Amino acid sequence: MKLTQIPFKDTGFFSKTMLDYLEQKEAIKPFYNNFPDITGFHNQIEEKEKSYRLQSRLTLVNALGNQYKNFDVSEKISENIALLKQQNTFTVTTGHQLNLFTGPLYFLYKIISAINLAEELSEKFIDKNFVPIYWMATEDHDFDEINYFNFEGKKVLWNRKDGGAVGRFSTEGLETVFEVFSNQLGNSKNAEQLKELFKKGYLEHTNLADATRFIANELFKEHGLVIVDGDDKALKELFIPFVKDELEHETSFKEVSKTITKLEKDYKIQVNPREINLFYLIGNSRERIVFEDGVYKVNNTEITFSKDEILKEVDENPLAFSPNVIMRPLYQEVILPNLCYIGGGGEMAYWFELKNYFEKVNMPFPILLLRNSVQVVSEKQQKKLHNLDISHKELFMNLHKLLSKKVVENSDIKISFGDKIKYLEEQFSELKQVAEKTDISFIGAVKAQEVKQIKGLKNLEKRLLKAEKRRQNDLVERITALQNQILPNQSLEERQRNFSEYYLEYGSAFIEALKEGLKPLELEFTILEM
Repeated sequence: MKLTQIPFKDTGFFSKTMLDYLEQKEAIKPFYNNFPDITGFHNQIEEKEKSYRLQSRLTLVNALGNQYKNFDVSEKISENIALLKQQNTFTVTTGHQLNLFTGPLYFLYKIISAINLAEELSEKFIDKNFVPIYWMATEDHDFDEINYFNFEGKKVLWNRKDGGAVGRFSTEGLETVFEVFSNQLGNSKNAEQLKELFKKGYLEHTNLADATRFIANELFKEHGLVIVDGDDKALKELFIPFVKDELEHETSFKEVSKTITKLEKDYKIQVNPREINLFYLIGNSRERIVFEDGVYKVNNTEITFSKDEILKEVDENPLAFSPNVIMRPLYQEVILPNLCYIGGGGEMAYWFELKNYFEKVNMPFPILLLRNSVQVVSEKQQKKLHNLDISHKELFMNLHKLLSKKVVENSDIKISFGDKIKYLEEQFSELKQVAEKTDISFIGAVKAQEVKQIKGLKNLEKRLLKAEKRRQNDLVERITALQNQILPNQSLEERQRNFSEYYLEYGSAFIEALKEGLKPLELEFTILEM
């Protein structure tokens, strides 16, 4: 195993928002609290220590005890849950949807980022304890986003009727998915382990939340990962004051809207708030709560409440009130002694909209950490990159630009059209000066001729490049095939592939390599040569 790190900006796959954050540009500073470095964590610990109550710790620990009742709890997990009772224990959290068989590769990178960060902070702050948390998005209802994963370029799909919070979905019908997937895996030792993981996860648990907990627990229990399901009555009770505030005052809408007005001057807005950012969970439905004509209504149902009735419902049935993307981060920070949220670029972008809202409701805004991103390169692929003289930075170039660069470098014809164009511009600059001194009407003709000549040179350059690509067809095909292999669909593989492809080849050594190699606070993109 060999690790190389390059700046996130060199991949071309990260937004201006994220790059500005990593560089701590002035424009984005108003939208976050402490930066993810040791000084930032020191400050964050002080803030959270003052605000997180002992009663919340006890409620959290009891809820986790209930959630883990029927699961294999490792010694490390037991220790971590017990530590949460202590005032000097804090969490670092990542969250993810309940994607079928973990979904895209970055599911692993998020969780290992959290585990490694907790370990690193334990070394830096020896009088504190740090627990890695995986927050399961059990209340999400975007089934189309989670009902498949990609394996060797093919989609493994779970077809079932959509409706309600995904964590409550029955696992019925996954026997068929298991059969299809099993046939693709083969019969190697690693394949049998994957089959066993899928089978025990989905065929021996009745709902998607339990199935996902089992799989994540099997993969990471020895590292002490604590898995939290927010669809829990005791945890929702801690959130009651914030739910009532939302229903009565629409606080999140007002505060986030103000932030968006400022944020959108420089950055793309990820999500927009609604007047009420809560859903109502009942049976197989999760529908928006809206306030119309002085009445609270549950969208697409006949359910209505007066103000007194809905506030009473919050007290009596808190489990029915489900935060949306705007309020879920607050819910997480209310119930956890959390210091840091670890997520991808899209997640970070919507967290930047929330700082004012957190301040308004007197909740410390967590540190935001861009998760580790990884490109796996096999020994064979690395050899090909070396033979083609393609650096790791060049690997992420647009294919057309990469081919043009390598064809020119490999060509016997050494002619620089850039130099020719520069020389031409200098000649026309002189002509324009002459025109200004003689006849100013002549300048337009000179400029037109300059445009024509430069355009002609650029066309010649394109034609020469096209001819060279034909002549160097073998090189073009080799580069194209290699980049398509490493970056499927001209995208980062972590968004396309499932961990099972690498587990099939390397087994648990793949997860061990990630665990050993990922450094969350170094804030760089990782190339992992296996």
